[in-house]
Amino acid sequence: MLVVLRLGHRIRRDKRITTHVALASRALGADGIFISGEKDAHLLEGVKDVTGRWGGDFFSEYRRDWKNIIKEYKEKNFMIVHLTFYGMPVQHTIGKLKGENLLVIVGGEKVPREVYYSADYNISVTNQPHSEISALAIFLHCYSDGRELEKNFENAKIRIIPREREKMVQKY
Repeated sequence: MLVVLRLGHRIRRDKRITTHVALASRALGADGIFISGEKDAHLLEGVKDVTGRWGGDFFSEYRRDWKNIIKEYKEKNFMIVHLTFYGMPVQHTIGKLKGENLLVIVGGEKVPREVYYSADYNISVTNQPHSEISALAIFLHCYSDGRELEKNFENAKIRIIPREREKMVQKY
């Protein structure tokens, strides 16, 4: 199982970014996402709507206290992974995480120092500026060895039929 924790969501500033973190999490194989920071019912409904139409068993939940989420998942023996510019390179650490249950933390506003010390692994995708969305996507791809690209989303009401030059959408 792999669950994402999005830290410090701010409605006015992070609406699109957090939405994209949730969508990338879902599309690339995570089981769910916790969002901390400001409560945003509209964002949660949007993610729930996407899951309802596009399928899968992805959950999205607001939790104010991120510290309790980390504590809860440590007690469940999940490895805590924090994605950061300042961590160890993903290509050197991903092998230690294969097959483990993970809580993957992505920041928003300035990440509290406590997150770095609570994590079992602080991992960087690159030490160059980029977004939490790209870091999460690359991490999930490495963790799944690319298998997430073949994932079948059960109970989908909409599916894209791959075509080289035209759109083909199948609705159920």
